[in-house]
Amino acid sequence: MPHSLSPADAGKAAAAMASVAQVTDGMVLGLGTGSTAVWMVRALAHKVAEEDLTLTCVATSDRTAALATHLGLMVVDLDDVGRLDLTIDGADEFDPQFRLIKGGGGAHLREKLVAAQSDRMVVITDPSKDVATLGAFPLPIEVIQMGHRATMDRISAELAAADVNERTMQLRQAGYGRFETDEGNYVVDVSLARIGDPEALAMALSDVPGVVEHGLFLGLADSIVIGHPDGRAETRTLGQDPEWTIVDMAAAEALPNA
Repeated sequence: MPHSLSPADAGKAAAAMASVAQVTDGMVLGLGTGSTAVWMVRALAHKVAEEDLTLTCVATSDRTAALATHLGLMVVDLDDVGRLDLTIDGADEFDPQFRLIKGGGGAHLREKLVAAQSDRMVVITDPSKDVATLGAFPLPIEVIQMGHRATMDRISAELAAADVNERTMQLRQAGYGRFETDEGNYVVDVSLARIGDPEALAMALSDVPGVVEHGLFLGLADSIVIGHPDGRAETRTLGQDPEWTIVDMAAAEALPNA
């Protein structure tokens, strides 16, 4: 029977449900942020209720924490746990080396902190995020409010020597004002078109005074689950052949509401 989900939501649901199949009882989990992560939290809450699992969750944003708590998941602070068994999060882009751009939702600081504390990171996404070279999606850079214009000038100076095709920066806006992260920082979105050397750029940006964190996630993702509108989910793991699963879209439609 045809499902009523939009193609975009069906793909997100397929990736989300395939990813939570990796969750087992007793795990300490990192919960990502973004529209695909919302589907993952919903699928996880359903799995916990159906299988009577005991999990401890660390959220990467206030909005993810609120959703997870609303759906009955136990959410604690990162400082309350040591290592995490698994983090499941989305991405705005990924390349063949599993290098990522994240931060479209402005949560990349917490996302990177949680991912770095995890034994494994599974990325949930859709085929449109699969790129040969990073850079089509603007790179988010979180900066402190104090002196942010001077920080942007220093970022611009670093970009002048970077292997990129464009160097356009803008301060992210929200409504009638500037976007602020959960930590009260600003986000600078940098349009680069192509990032020839993500590692070198990541190092250069991290050295800029005033930069809190950037959206290049390098060496953190272990697997990527790509959801398709027809319910197929492809799991790619570095060094292994892809695995395909079929997700029940009727079950996806029955997930608890966000």
